[in-house]
Amino acid sequence: MAVNVHFEDVKVGDEIPAWSRTTDFMSWNRYAAVNDEFVYIHMDDEAGRKALNERGAFGMGNLRYTYMLDALRDWIGDEAEIRECGVQYRAINQKNDTLTVTGKITDKKVEAGENRVYLEMNVVNQNGDPTCPGHAVVVLPSKG
Repeated sequence: MAVNVHFEDVKVGDEIPAWSRTTDFMSWNRYAAVNDEFVYIHMDDEAGRKALNERGAFGMGNLRYTYMLDALRDWIGDEAEIRECGVQYRAINQKNDTLTVTGKITDKKVEAGENRVYLEMNVVNQNGDPTCPGHAVVVLPSKG
């Protein structure tokens, strides 16, 4: 359960709580079903190997984007808003990889009457390799 984070509680340089999931075929299948993303390279090992000479089927980039949104939502709670989130897909993730979302606050300011917090983020694999650098902007409530 998310605890509401307030603008006054955070400072530049703070890291958000790490958020991890181990990916597997079942997770990919559920994600594909919800998003109509049944693409052979994500479902079939032979198709994955042919496409990228990888070990087999490989994960959907958009699932890592979703993990980033999940990590943000778990951190900020229900009283805040995710205003922006952008990512770049820089590496493949394989079945059974453990993916961890990381984030660090790079700026915070009041703009247009909103308490905006800016973050640099990434999704790293179990070896610590970055796979999905990104950024986010969240709007946090004030204590006052």
